[in-house]
Amino acid sequence: MGSDHYFSASPASPENLRRIRVTLAGRDVEVTTAGGVFSPDHVDSGTEVLLSNTPPPPPGGNLLDLGAGWGPIALSLALDAPHATVWAVDVNERALDLVRRNAEALGLHNVNAVLPDDVPDDVAFRSIRSNPPIRVGKNELHGLLERWIPRLDERADAWLVVQRNLGSDSLQRWLAATFERGYSVHRAATGRGFRVIKVRRHGATPTAGIELP
Repeated sequence: MGSDHYFSASPASPENLRRIRVTLAGRDVEVTTAGGVFSPDHVDSGTEVLLSNTPPPPPGGNLLDLGAGWGPIALSLALDAPHATVWAVDVNERALDLVRRNAEALGLHNVNAVLPDDVPDDVAFRSIRSNPPIRVGKNELHGLLERWIPRLDERADAWLVVQRNLGSDSLQRWLAATFERGYSVHRAATGRGFRVIKVRRHGATPTAGIELP
């Protein structure tokens, strides 16, 4: 893995801060991005598909953007749910700094941009939204999802967007097999070569053999 991958903890590439205009939560805003983070010049297609095919977030509680990058998902959640606490989690320190800059510039005081280990263990999430870092490799990706999906609240959803030709269907099968009891997994939407996968956590003790709504 090269030191300048966007999933590196400390990118070695030049920062090259830049300002771009994007649409988040239906609003035209200006944000700061940089080299060494994912999709620094625009909101990438997968994230656009995710944001266009997920319901409004819960109005309160804790929300998680897993693999936040410069923050398009986290900032959208914070704009849509100003009374919720949004956790923007990434391993890339440069990305976290950008999320903090952008949240401050947009007057969003409900965003916590942190490393994974800095999220308190007792925080459960009313929704998870993620364009996960597929290119970290299957084992790393599976470990990531096994860590965070169980932290959903009961009757809460995780929404993941994955490119079809990067293994969305096999990931959906893995999710269904891994989170077999107490969860349901299905494809919620498709668009522009991407799949949106919904993982729902049901009650703590679902009735065996009955698929819950």
